Amino acid sequence: MTLTKALRVLGATTLTGALLFSAAPTASADQVRDAQWTNAYFDLDKVWSVSKGDGVTVAVIDSGVDASHPDLAGSVLPGYDPGGRGLNTKPTDDHGTSMAGIIAAHGHGNGDGVVGLAPGAKILPVYKGKQDGTSAVPEGIKWAVDHGAKVINLSLGTSAQAGSRSALTEAVAYAAEHDVLIVGAAGNESLKTVDSPGNEPGVLAVTAVDKNGAIWPRANSGAEVRIAAPGVDIVIACADGKYCIGDGTSEATAYVSGAAALIRAKYPQLTAGQVANRLVKTVQLPTSLQGAKLPDPHYGYGILSLYDALTKDVPAGPSQGPLTGAFAATPAPATTSGATTGAAGSGGAGPASPLPSLQPVPGKDAVKSSGSGAVVLVAAVGGILVLLVVVVIVVATARRRRAASVPPPVQPPYGAAPGWPQAPPQYGSQGQPAPPQQYGGQVAPPGYPPQQNPYGHGGGQPPR
Repeated sequence: MTLTKALRVLGATTLTGALLFSAAPTASADQVRDAQWTNAYFDLDKVWSVSKGDGVTVAVIDSGVDASHPDLAGSVLPGYDPGGRGLNTKPTDDHGTSMAGIIAAHGHGNGDGVVGLAPGAKILPVYKGKQDGTSAVPEGIKWAVDHGAKVINLSLGTSAQAGSRSALTEAVAYAAEHDVLIVGAAGNESLKTVDSPGNEPGVLAVTAVDKNGAIWPRANSGAEVRIAAPGVDIVIACADGKYCIGDGTSEATAYVSGAAALIRAKYPQLTAGQVANRLVKTVQLPTSLQGAKLPDPHYGYGILSLYDALTKDVPAGPSQGPLTGAFAATPAPATTSGATTGAAGSGGAGPASPLPSLQPVPGKDAVKSSGSGAVVLVAAVGGILVLLVVVVIVVATARRRRAASVPPPVQPPYGAAPGWPQAPPQYGSQGQPAPPQQYGGQVAPPGYPPQQNPYGHGGGQPPR
């Protein structure tokens, strides 16, 4: 086996920052496994004593997954390619295989290869594009829901605004209706906006941190970010039995998807939103955010703490948890917390910080009353409305009388009379200079029109 170190930036729709493909000597039997710093970070032996994700299917909508990789053999289901070319298991690049490995790789031989967070889970590979090159993500989400996925990993993204693609919004709502958790990447452009689909209401958006808990410099930030996870110097499985090292919110997203699979196996009665709730309420919080208002646009609620997420005593809470949009409309089933008390778990910046309570969205039953109380309430409201109408009529009548008794002022025909307020000068009139045009935050040269950014991300960002 070989372990390579990355220099090649991936394509537009995948969110791994870099994969390395330079030549490297053959690795020793344990070199790849030893290089997985996240195994010790999460204390996987301890985690696996609680859950390995058995019985949970995780859909990976991506570039396809190499089912023949020795670390994934037997863990990859047939999947789906909307274009009919079989690219779901014939990957067009390494990205999908890498994400699947982070989620569910089981290694091979005597400690060889990489392991994922949930080696007992199954991977459902769905190819991300149609034959004409357009996105198949909405169709892929619905197909994955209909074919048994309980978690969907979206380590990909575009610059589209939330709600701008109705098919995607409908697909996320479809997943919510069927209790499937969607995990999406924040993006890798150092922007203050989260990529789509991560910015869609109902998607659990993930950012990346390094082994010291610092945000990866290229990670996007924004109000939609909910949780951070390791995404720097990550050893990953690549197609054709290779191993690589990657950086990005893609890797972080796959770790959160793997964590969700562990929780869904341990607590099958929890809804998708309650799984997300357990993830965000057991995070490690950086010192810089102690006492800060959460979610933070960079860290969300904090950094994934896997053992805590599996073992801490966390009330189930409302069905939507920290998710919004379609998930907020999903009625809560009658469940118990399913929680057990456990010692503090994996490494991080310190003990988990208490998070603000996530309150349920009131449903139609929240305003119901019965018996005489309802009658009294209706009568009281009716009386108030009548009183308001009378007051409005009286005030309007008084104003008309005052208006009739005071003649309106006359504007002088040539300039302002003494004591009149002077109107502010208008740009482009009476010799006033026009405002400077902006070129990506810089003043444009005289005579040049203002530049409109064609990509919606700020100056200098390439199309994706």
